[in-house]
Amino acid sequence: MAGNNYSHFQHPYFVLTGIPGLEQEYYWMAFPLGAIYVIALFGNGVIISTIKSESSLHIPMYYFLCMLAFADMGLTLCTLPSMLGIFWFNYKFIAFDACLVQMYFIHTFSAIESGVLVAMAIDRVVAIWNPLRYSTILTNRVVCKTGMAILSRAVCVVFPVPFLIKRLPFYRSNILSHSFCLHQDVMRLACASTRVNSLYGLIAVVFTKGSDSLSILLSYVFILRTVMALASREGQWKALNTCVSHICAVLIFYVPLIGVSVIHRFGKHLSPLTHALMANAYLLVPPVLNPIVYTVKTKEIRKKIIQIFVQAKITAEG
Repeated sequence: MAGNNYSHFQHPYFVLTGIPGLEQEYYWMAFPLGAIYVIALFGNGVIISTIKSESSLHIPMYYFLCMLAFADMGLTLCTLPSMLGIFWFNYKFIAFDACLVQMYFIHTFSAIESGVLVAMAIDRVVAIWNPLRYSTILTNRVVCKTGMAILSRAVCVVFPVPFLIKRLPFYRSNILSHSFCLHQDVMRLACASTRVNSLYGLIAVVFTKGSDSLSILLSYVFILRTVMALASREGQWKALNTCVSHICAVLIFYVPLIGVSVIHRFGKHLSPLTHALMANAYLLVPPVLNPIVYTVKTKEIRKKIIQIFVQAKITAEG
């Protein structure tokens, strides 16, 4: 009877954890955290508006960059309410259903970003392998279809995850390890077998991040073979230089992701602080660093940011 009473029980809310051991410093940490969110939202917003307004950037490479900025903004907005709630107002509670919604959008935007990085790798392959046919191969129609495919894959693959969590009973601990809801973190609190959740989670990761990382690796193998076949050393460096920003974006996304995955699997003996910092890096680092990388490499985006600051200065002085 007791088992039946608890079989469908779920906590009305979960308790989020900020950064263990640093609770007394939350007041001071709120300011740099707020600055991080401002940089992420401002930087990605500038990228999107610049690509939209500058006709010279209406080419596939920058359309994909616009998609990447969209995914980064989505990740930022997903975590912003719970993170600022903890560090600014010391509010650590999140409703069960709200947790599932946040979990869904975090994993969806993460899958979108991974898919966009693959599309950007293919874009570089076409540009280096056959530059004369670049515009005829990657037409606006192809780019649009690619974007829709990336979005559809992410939405469909992640869609079952909240429902698989919803069916589980939760009647013991309701304290999560992070400042936001992740599938693995919520799943470990369940008071029933999570074999189905673990299996589907593994399939989803292999189908998205696993296949994407392999596709990016194969793309760069092909790029290196093509570049090495060029006779001119200057031509080789020029071709590789067009890939620098994308390589940085791939490392910025996948290094924290691999770190979080390894810690979840094999780092149970590590301190909660390590788990929290890696999870925060996984979701906060890409939205902040990607705009910086592409601003450094793209003259039009640099000009747009300078114009914004000049206009803001004129307005303040006026």
